Amino acid sequence: MSASTTDERRPWYRPSLSRQIVLGLVAGTLLGYFSRAWLIDKPASLDSFLDWVALIRDIFLHLIRMMIAPLVFASIVQGIAGHEDMKKVGRIGLKALIYFEVLTGLALVVGLLVVNLLKPGMGVTLSGDTSGLGAITQKPLTVIETILHIFPTSLIDAMARGDVLQIVAFSVIFALAVSVAGDAGKPILDWCESLRQVMFKFAGLIMTFAPFGVGAAIAVTVGHQGLVALLGLGKLVLTLYLALIIFIVFVFGAVIWLVKIPLKPFVRAVREPFTLAFATANSEAALPDAFAKMERFGVPRGIVGFVLPMGYSFNLDGSTLYLAVASVFIAQAAEAASHVHFGIGQQILMMLTLMLTSKGVAAVPRASLVVLIAALQSFNLPLEGAAMILGVDAFMDMARTSVNVLGNCLASVVVARWENEFDAAKAETEFGDEATG
Repeated sequence: MSASTTDERRPWYRPSLSRQIVLGLVAGTLLGYFSRAWLIDKPASLDSFLDWVALIRDIFLHLIRMMIAPLVFASIVQGIAGHEDMKKVGRIGLKALIYFEVLTGLALVVGLLVVNLLKPGMGVTLSGDTSGLGAITQKPLTVIETILHIFPTSLIDAMARGDVLQIVAFSVIFALAVSVAGDAGKPILDWCESLRQVMFKFAGLIMTFAPFGVGAAIAVTVGHQGLVALLGLGKLVLTLYLALIIFIVFVFGAVIWLVKIPLKPFVRAVREPFTLAFATANSEAALPDAFAKMERFGVPRGIVGFVLPMGYSFNLDGSTLYLAVASVFIAQAAEAASHVHFGIGQQILMMLTLMLTSKGVAAVPRASLVVLIAALQSFNLPLEGAAMILGVDAFMDMARTSVNVLGNCLASVVVARWENEFDAAKAETEFGDEATG
């Protein structure tokens, strides 16, 4: 019996996981709002309560993170070593990189156009306070350091830190070694396939806890920030959300139309990883589910296992668009205060800089702020702008992270289509009109 048939026969009191996650999102928002309303006069009690709620969120994220390394390793090794044609692996990697660069470039263009059209920074007064930046003001890696960082000195260390890019690098080289080892590599290949299957079952068990983790994550955000935090910098938040919606509709929509990807099944396939990423503001939380969904959608496991982890470092469309909007927002606020014009030429130069420095941004909350601060310093823009954005960054982080996940899921389908390996019939069977769960 297929998963979709099971979902269709669910009684009303046992909703599908997608609906459970949405319910968790709503319940968490209400819990955060009312806990803040009731305990706002008792900050110690509010913090104590939210610490216990945060414990649920953190347990869920820890459970997710513990499966990332073995899942990525097994998927890449099985996917690459299972191919007899190594030229094909190189071709897939090259196509993915070209696609990544084009899409992140378009993300910068959309962000630049929208922020210049709406001008959310005009009339905003910079506070002059940078104390909120704290440990965020660390120096990002240079281009040379970024390239060197790709290659780990220890796989165990890379796995312990959850460095997806380093795990990918080791796994690719290890897979090539397994491939050329011939018969000696077959037991390892079989073991990796077994490990991959077990990790998917492991992910399924953890995902039953997802509605609670999602609810706790959004409750902590709303409880600490409050919904009214959106009002002070509401125009910036709305500008980002509008830019992301335009990017999804017109850029992703154009890609889906050009590559002939079935739209409704794709939307159904990505809604759970998208919602998970939105609620937790953590791309890693959605990675195991994205793996499973894209495979069910008809993308070969070798392409899923290679493109998705690779995209976590090179295809951060949401984060890239956010950097464009946030940096120009601060430039507009600084221009209004100091009457120093930050022209379109300087903006384009900043966008080119961001295209390079945004590669390898860690898939964890607030990592994009490191790149933003570096760009502000490079172009002599006030750091007070970044400190001010911190107040609403949690809400913007959820949006950009979910678009990152959506973009990487789409990238895996595009590459599979280019390789003539996308199974559209499987996509319709698993997520078509009859598959409503």
